[in-house]
Amino acid sequence: MAVRFGVFVPQGWRMDLVETEDPVEQYEAMTRVAKVAEESGGFDSIWVYDHFHTVPRPEHETTFECWTTSAGLARDTERIKIGQMVTCNGYRNPALLAKIASTVDVMSNGRLLFGLGAGWYEHEWRAYGYGFPEVPVRMRMFREACEIVHRMWTEDEPVFEGEFYTIDRPINEPKGVQKPHPSFWIGGGGEKVTLRLVARWADACNIIGDVDKLRHKFDVLRGHCDDLGRDYEEITRSNSVNVYLLEEGEDPESATALARGGMSYDEYSRRFMVGTAEEISERLQPLVETGVTYFQVYLPRVAYEPHMVERFAREVIPNFS
Repeated sequence: MAVRFGVFVPQGWRMDLVETEDPVEQYEAMTRVAKVAEESGGFDSIWVYDHFHTVPRPEHETTFECWTTSAGLARDTERIKIGQMVTCNGYRNPALLAKIASTVDVMSNGRLLFGLGAGWYEHEWRAYGYGFPEVPVRMRMFREACEIVHRMWTEDEPVFEGEFYTIDRPINEPKGVQKPHPSFWIGGGGEKVTLRLVARWADACNIIGDVDKLRHKFDVLRGHCDDLGRDYEEITRSNSVNVYLLEEGEDPESATALARGGMSYDEYSRRFMVGTAEEISERLQPLVETGVTYFQVYLPRVAYEPHMVERFAREVIPNFS
């Protein structure tokens, strides 16, 4: 089976637009990278994060909102798919979110990859007035939200009364372009709740981790699929990776200096795969062997060096076709 790839556009959340002051130009830099990814012919999708404040610390810097960005990119591009890694359930009512997603699926002519997760960034939760429920509460909210979103996409007048959310015959028209519904991606590796929700509702999952962790999580997911009578192989299994793509013969420490900021190379190389196209391919292959069928790739400084997107599409992706 061929492995597919998506790439994150520079949205600001990871401080990747700070060298540009004009917010209009910041947005256009994001759009340019999306178009480069589309025109490369190698990437299946572009991705954005759902966050309001930057990391690793909240700074007074640009972070473009996820769903207005998704809608804009739906009209700025023509063929490439558009995903969120992942929408925070706590930031929007799930019935409204299903309606928003349906609209973006139509705007993109059926190119939406709808990502949803329980959320984790406490600072922005509290700053925006959402509180910050304990993990068990967030997971119960998430469970209800997954069902509501799915039913909003597949039923004409769904009724649901839960602990946190209630819907009473909402009309969601149009439901989207994709059939039977927009592609539903669930992020997270929780074994008791999240992976069971994947088996029940999702078209795809996103799990972060090394080879051993991924192998274990996929085994758990397979077990949930068996319990629910779901075909495990129907589910796209994705993994998000940070990559710094070197030119042949380039010195890793010198090449990454701008991207690292003040971070040591040792620390940076623990967070990013740093290497040539051949070396990156060799490091991705063991993840594929565990069962990964899709990668979302974050490439640093592409707002200023979009050629790295082209190089990845040309030099790495063909090794997995």
